[in-house]
Amino acid sequence: MDPDTEPDALFGLAELLDDGGAPADTPGAGTRPAGAGLLDVREIHAEPAAALSPRGRQVIARFPGARLIEVGSHWNIPHLHGNEGNAERWVRVKRQTLVLGVRKSLTVRPNGRSADWIAPGASNGCAMSCAYCYVPRRKGYANPITVFTNLGDITGALERHIAALGPKEEPNQCDPRRWVYDIGENGDCSVDALISDNTADLVRAFRAWPTAMASFATKYVNRDLLDLDPRGSTRIRFSLMPPGDSRLLDVRTSPVAERIAAAGDFLEAGYEVHFNLSPVVLRPGWEADWAELLRRLDDELPPAVKAQAAAEVIMLTHNRELHEVNLRWHPRAEDALWRPELQQAKRSENGALNVRYRNEVKRAGVERLTELVAAHAPWLRVRYAF
Repeated sequence: MDPDTEPDALFGLAELLDDGGAPADTPGAGTRPAGAGLLDVREIHAEPAAALSPRGRQVIARFPGARLIEVGSHWNIPHLHGNEGNAERWVRVKRQTLVLGVRKSLTVRPNGRSADWIAPGASNGCAMSCAYCYVPRRKGYANPITVFTNLGDITGALERHIAALGPKEEPNQCDPRRWVYDIGENGDCSVDALISDNTADLVRAFRAWPTAMASFATKYVNRDLLDLDPRGSTRIRFSLMPPGDSRLLDVRTSPVAERIAAAGDFLEAGYEVHFNLSPVVLRPGWEADWAELLRRLDDELPPAVKAQAAAEVIMLTHNRELHEVNLRWHPRAEDALWRPELQQAKRSENGALNVRYRNEVKRAGVERLTELVAAHAPWLRVRYAF
């Protein structure tokens, strides 16, 4: 099969779909298209095993008008991944394309920053288009959402890992009592929940594991998550930055005001609510704008949110290849992100060569932002800053 021809290879459509839709017992059958405005799925590229699985059927049922295209590997779709021409179609690919795959690696990795451990992700990629996102550095010129349909394998690996660890005996900055697992390292679980029940199933799974809790960062307010009854076993981290920065850099995300307004509702629904102050972008006027945002948090957040809140401070990391891609679809973002006079190359933990603020610049930025937190939101505990 020549993948560049994008054939309609539909895995025996009569067996998969019933009268133009999914079988009646397929989860998600008959629901309206998810993520109106954010997702308008026209193509689903799927490994056969993923498409025929119950979770794959659920996704296909939610987007009944999408063309189903067979692929041999979710990581190797030549006209999608690594296709330089997709730089000009950056947002369209994210909105109109999904990928279904079976996750092979079930490794649980140590972290120590956002969480004690990084869980094997139930997805990879995102429908949003943040100009600084690190995922496309690894995935190619386009990174639409890949949904992994073998969630049972993922939760099974987590259950074994949690059981082997036993109770958390010493508190740390991740959490004083429970092992924290980041379940959304390479995507946004709030958006994933528009597509399948993967996020819901993970939230429910962690309710049964008293020594562990799930954690994920999000820039999208999905109020359907309020119905999942997490019972304190899932930490949601709303990513925040000054609204002007967000309008420029957080393309297709929920407005910062909406994220702030949602915090109280998520706490009341049973989530632990933290914040990511990230990325901190150093540009003229950044200190005044961050001070204004912190004062807004102090003015608008309910006392109950403040009483349990904590934050991560993350300075911008960029990448030369991503810089080149951004110049082709969103060059204005690079005026803020690409500052060679302030930045230096640095090898990341996964071996990628990235661009970060110079050591002295980064150190000064972290110190200044933590001073602003202490001055304008003294109740906000900074769990870590880097």
